Amino acid sequence: MTNGVERLFDQLGHFNRFQACLYFAAIFQAISCGIHYLASVFLVETPKFLCDSPSNITDVLYRNHSSTSLADIWTHYKPGDGPVVVQTAGGDQWELSPCLKALRLDAINFQYEFFGNKTVESCGDFVYDHSEVEQSIVTDWDLVCDKEWLAKLAQPTFMLGVLIGALVFGDIADRIGRRPILMATSLCQFIFGVTVAFTGNYYLFVLMRFLLAMVSSGYLVVVFVYVTEFTGIKVRTWTSMHVHAAFAVGIMVVALVGYLVRVWWIYQIILTLSTSPFLLYCWKFPETPFYLMAKGRYKEAQELLDTMAYFSGLPPTLKVSELKDEYDGELLNDNKQEDGRAMQVEKRLSILDMFGSLKMAGRSATCWAIWFIGSLGYYVFSLGSVNLGGNQYINLFLAGAVEVPSYLVGCIAMDRVGRKKTCAPALLLGGVACMLIIVVPQDIEILAIVLSMTGKFAIAIAFGLIYLYTCELYPTIIRSLAVGSGSMMCRVGSVVAPFCVYLADVWIYLPQLIVGILAFIIGILTMFLPETLGQPLTSTLEEAEALGSKPNMKNAAVDAQEMNQTIKA
Repeated sequence: MTNGVERLFDQLGHFNRFQACLYFAAIFQAISCGIHYLASVFLVETPKFLCDSPSNITDVLYRNHSSTSLADIWTHYKPGDGPVVVQTAGGDQWELSPCLKALRLDAINFQYEFFGNKTVESCGDFVYDHSEVEQSIVTDWDLVCDKEWLAKLAQPTFMLGVLIGALVFGDIADRIGRRPILMATSLCQFIFGVTVAFTGNYYLFVLMRFLLAMVSSGYLVVVFVYVTEFTGIKVRTWTSMHVHAAFAVGIMVVALVGYLVRVWWIYQIILTLSTSPFLLYCWKFPETPFYLMAKGRYKEAQELLDTMAYFSGLPPTLKVSELKDEYDGELLNDNKQEDGRAMQVEKRLSILDMFGSLKMAGRSATCWAIWFIGSLGYYVFSLGSVNLGGNQYINLFLAGAVEVPSYLVGCIAMDRVGRKKTCAPALLLGGVACMLIIVVPQDIEILAIVLSMTGKFAIAIAFGLIYLYTCELYPTIIRSLAVGSGSMMCRVGSVVAPFCVYLADVWIYLPQLIVGILAFIIGILTMFLPETLGQPLTSTLEEAEALGSKPNMKNAAVDAQEMNQTIKA
């Protein structure tokens, strides 16, 4: 039997009818987070383009292909593989390149090769291939050539908003509650999502996307806490990890809508509307029992317990007074001297305490590296999937679909063989799969896609379990700090990921190769971490440092309670 608020799950069920309905309703909106995080894949897509052509074109040449219009040349044109030559009704001949055009002087015969003098000038306007992309922000605002960096800055700016949103809304949720933040961020996702579609210029577009990133990140952070505080310890690993699965569904939605809709502002509106039904019922969400008890709102907590029991077909016999014990009372009483001393101790802790010894320093550095590569790999595989060759929509859909079984495998493995024995092989597998891409012939695209999806599958396993593993590797007095600092490294990885994806311009598989090398090295380092499966949670730095070297005899019931309090925090 557990102690404190956790006792309610022993009587009302760890995942009964009430919790199940609330859980699936809450993670439905998490789909929108995956949608907005990856929407830029097609929002800022750059189609083939050339300098604007003169009017009255009569003939077009591109190497061995000839036509009377540019539209017929796009299927053969490859950027960087020579210009497109056009001739006007007046006899002028122009060589069109993506960022420059040249007028041939004294040209007599109309042929592809020309060795005479030319007058080169910059593009005044551009012509785009609309066979794949009817409209994107690139084609609307000509974000190419000297403005190309603006298009590439859109996703890193979004990820910066993700970082700030996680910090801001996570803190506010601890102050005013989980329910208000879920409602506010959901409403703002809808408002900002629709507003993005009607921005008239690039800078307003980036600003709205930045705000959208903040509220999307805020929802994703708080929904993890929300579902954790409504599910019992027996299912908590599964419910927390499968919030990621809802995010993956969002990626698949992006691929499907991107395939069906090729106009960016219509695409943005449809993506935003896809999760709008959540707004119709989110106002019925209750506050979590943990938060109500922590804030002393016992009347509301009792009403919630009665509702949970009634909805699940159980008698409403559980009373709030039964969930309060002496230990909980001390934690809730801010006026007690013992609590004051505890808070003073907590304030003296800093990030340096994670590096207090050589052993803890190595552990902390490895944990940070796992957080970083998990996020970096996740977004490199997702954002970069459209660059692998083949059908970009199918590639992105597979990048989302491959995550769903990865969390199932991860949950089973971490409870059967252990955290370290799941995390390390996953990183090593991801590293090997990505590094093998270097030997894939350029014309065998399907093999590169399979290896990339294998890497995404493996990285997703490590990324899904690192939160829980970090909780178990550090003692109570510094556990929140460890998870918080790891989360910061995760956000750093998400900000760096778009820049890594842009390295595909150097070599198409370079982003995956970089992730593979890092994942393999970090996978080797992970093997030196202690195993925590079946181990009680530690309370002091000394106990944490002793993990993996000697048995820890702490009382398991108390440790389980500490674990639950850490996860809900």
